[in-house]
Amino acid sequence: MISDLFEILLLSLIQGVSEFLPISSAAHLILASNIYEFKNQSLLIDISLHLGSLLAILFYFRNEIFNLKNNLNLFYKIIVATLPLIIIGYFLYSTGIIYEFRNIKVIVWTTFAGAILLHIADRRKIFNNLENSFNFKSALIIGLFQIIALIPGTSRAGITITAGRILGFDRTDSTKISFYLSIPALAGASAIGIKDLLKENIEFNFIVLVGIFLSFIFSLITIKYFLKFIKKFSFKIFVFYRIILSLILLYIIYF
Repeated sequence: MISDLFEILLLSLIQGVSEFLPISSAAHLILASNIYEFKNQSLLIDISLHLGSLLAILFYFRNEIFNLKNNLNLFYKIIVATLPLIIIGYFLYSTGIIYEFRNIKVIVWTTFAGAILLHIADRRKIFNNLENSFNFKSALIIGLFQIIALIPGTSRAGITITAGRILGFDRTDSTKISFYLSIPALAGASAIGIKDLLKENIEFNFIVLVGIFLSFIFSLITIKYFLKFIKKFSFKIFVFYRIILSLILLYIIYF
């Protein structure tokens, strides 16, 4: 029981922190499972972790979400930005191609490339803002960038923030756009997982509830303090982290 709780604590921490930071939650979960053979990492646990993150983002932005009925324009933009991910994601998932990307060699190069892109994008001048400049064109462009996040190591948060900075939004607005887009992305991932889960005879248990709760707590803390962090600092620390991580992985794989 102690080992089970430790595993779910570690998995929840990885999910909650890496889901919203530009470092790739999928990559870290895959890497952790390669380093440590989790007994409890399963489809049901993955769903619980995603649900925890989804509940955290819904709770944190509850006022904005409740106000969407008075701001249907933003709602439609989120839909437009999400459609490319749904279409391409469904194709890759239904054909099984998506599973070909889930290996450490792919993660190495996407982790490194994502760091370089984020560094370049973060040097862009700010000439747009969320309230007046987030139109359907910019929503679609960010949505097209989000497709790349289907490859582990890219980071959905990282690539959408990068796209926002390329389009001239500041760090806070780029991150908020990324957070908004995480809602349908996490909901979609959970829905696909639940669909697969219905095909299997899996019992709901206490560990699942713990996973949802811990993922919710870690996600909520990450969202809150990440938004505070980027108001004062750049994304350099995440760029350095990704480069160092990719170099370590390169050494492990090839040497």
